[in-house]
Amino acid sequence: MLNQTKQNKNMLIRIRSRDGLERLEIPNPNITISQLKTLIQTHLNVPIHSQTLSTNQTLLISKTPQQFTDMSNPDTLISSLGISHGSMLFLSYEGERTVAGPAVRLSGRKMTMDDLIAKQMRIVRQESANCEMVSFDRDAANGFQAYVNNTLAFAVKRGGFMYGTVDEVGKVNVDFIYEPPQQGTENSLILLRDPDEEKLVEGIALGLGMRKVGFIFTQSVGQGKTDYTLSNREVLQAVEVQSESDLKEWVTVLVKLEVNEEGGADVHFEAFQMSDLCVKLFKDDWFDKEIKDEDDPKLSKMKKEVVVGGKDTKEVDNDFFLVVVKIFDHQGPLSSTFPVENRNTLITMRTLKAHLDRTKNLSFVKQISDFHLLLLLARFLDVNTDVPALAGCVRAQATIPEGYQIIIESMAASG
Repeated sequence: MLNQTKQNKNMLIRIRSRDGLERLEIPNPNITISQLKTLIQTHLNVPIHSQTLSTNQTLLISKTPQQFTDMSNPDTLISSLGISHGSMLFLSYEGERTVAGPAVRLSGRKMTMDDLIAKQMRIVRQESANCEMVSFDRDAANGFQAYVNNTLAFAVKRGGFMYGTVDEVGKVNVDFIYEPPQQGTENSLILLRDPDEEKLVEGIALGLGMRKVGFIFTQSVGQGKTDYTLSNREVLQAVEVQSESDLKEWVTVLVKLEVNEEGGADVHFEAFQMSDLCVKLFKDDWFDKEIKDEDDPKLSKMKKEVVVGGKDTKEVDNDFFLVVVKIFDHQGPLSSTFPVENRNTLITMRTLKAHLDRTKNLSFVKQISDFHLLLLLARFLDVNTDVPALAGCVRAQATIPEGYQIIIESMAASG
């Protein structure tokens, strides 16, 4: 009897909400639902009128919590519902709250601030993107996918950085793609980034009135048999490069082969943003970056538990971090006929001469209105003055100063 009395006086029930799992001490099993809600209001800071309680965990992911009526009668004894010491209840509520302090026993040990933050970290989907849409220059997009399709046969992964503009309504225009030095395998993409080369790229973009607006990469045909949109490695890489930018409209684009209705394969582009929460988690070092071959690729691992659908977990479905972006195309201001950097093609002054000979019927500014050609020239010009000036002429489609034209033609002739 003494033991039973002691248990009654210290009866604990577990309450799971969108904030995670909490424990609440109640006086005995013979209280009513109304009294239970009063205790929740007192100790968990959730107003009675906002509470919906249920023994059904589906409550936590329902958009209509009012349909859960098993604990709606305020006069029902909780013991009549089979609720006893250690029972789990589920709580949905509207609004925000401050998690209570010592009055709530969150665990059997003293909670640290990190524990408290982890219990409050809820993983939810971001409903809409921070950009209106993304539009690709047709030639730039085709040049990227054609190389991956015709030369690499989608056997290994390939990536690049997208450059362009963002207008006042959040539309992202991609006008050229820079492909850094890299190594691709069937399942991984290693960017061997060259700061000196990227400085040249930024100088060209500045002169063109453009900036880095996103990241593009491919999935190999071997990945086509998987059941994920992006793998955990791809999520980490995409959020890492997005975190480098202060551009809220930053876009991540996936290129892959998909089987069409006739049984053939079509190249397919998909655009996303990594959610604001995903970026925050990465910057705050929540992601476990040690990915093993045996790990499920469709799940991202966390260093600490987070709350997903009312459950504490260290594994999050990658799709939670993706926000879909609409794709369109346009004809941009640049051509894309000059060979692309960092591919298995040697680009020399002979290449430049062949290009100028092939396009000699065009004005000189039209001849050099190609990012990849400008990048070759930039290696021999001053990055702080000459490169932006030359790119500025291309942007305005203005006559190239005679001095620059002589230098460029001399470079080509030396090949």
